[in-house]
Amino acid sequence: MAATCSILPKGQLLYRNAVKLQVARRFSDKGWFQSMFVHEVEARKDAHSNLLSKSETSDLYKIQFHNVKPECLEAYNNLEAEVQSKLHLDQDYPCDVVGSWNTWYGDQDQAVHIWRYTGGYPALTECLTKLNNNKEYLHFRKERSKMLVSRRNQLLLEFSFWNEPTPRNGPNIYEMRSYKLKPGTMIEWGNHWARAIKHRQENDEAVGGFFSQIGDLYEVHHLWAYKDLQSREETRNSAWQKEGWDSSVYYTVPLIRSMESRIMIPTKSSPLQ
Repeated sequence: MAATCSILPKGQLLYRNAVKLQVARRFSDKGWFQSMFVHEVEARKDAHSNLLSKSETSDLYKIQFHNVKPECLEAYNNLEAEVQSKLHLDQDYPCDVVGSWNTWYGDQDQAVHIWRYTGGYPALTECLTKLNNNKEYLHFRKERSKMLVSRRNQLLLEFSFWNEPTPRNGPNIYEMRSYKLKPGTMIEWGNHWARAIKHRQENDEAVGGFFSQIGDLYEVHHLWAYKDLQSREETRNSAWQKEGWDSSVYYTVPLIRSMESRIMIPTKSSPLQ
């Protein structure tokens, strides 16, 4: 019977072999016996939301993806800015806008918003209750609905080892890298990225890291800021010169089912510029 095999493209094969060689060399210094346990992940004793999120805060995040009719994008941005400003400044609402963007590369005519609810689920419930009794906001939603093609959202927690997303001066472009993980791998992902994030801090590019709680599950969003696309390329390439980054990539890639990258431009009202 003839044997069958899969043939990888030459570049991919060279890359995979190079990473394997570098990881093998690093582990060989510690001996073959110890290297057998480097990748061991402890058995779970709690929900991954409790193990990976920041225990000292109870913040909850919401991410919104709004696909806008092309001819309505400018009017949509102006309407969102007006409403966000009122909610952001109103102390009666325990929520604030982390950032708002339009997608530049990725889904076109798309708006992305991240909200923070200080106080977790009770704060979210309080906001929703108040907004549903706010005639001005209900009118805004009615007007906004005329501009949209579709929309979806997720509720998120932030990883404990990532930066707290705080306002930034611009101009910057932002990249949101979204990963859909295999079910059951979130703890392993967090273990590796808790070590890997140190390799991506020198240029202050790390903005925030989140994982989903409601909506599409086992999804991770990493948010990065760069001066421009050239700066993005140089920053990402420089990470490969740092010891440990290659093995982090090597071990996290098998955990991913699919991934997506969006390059986004902040709106004029976004706290992240």
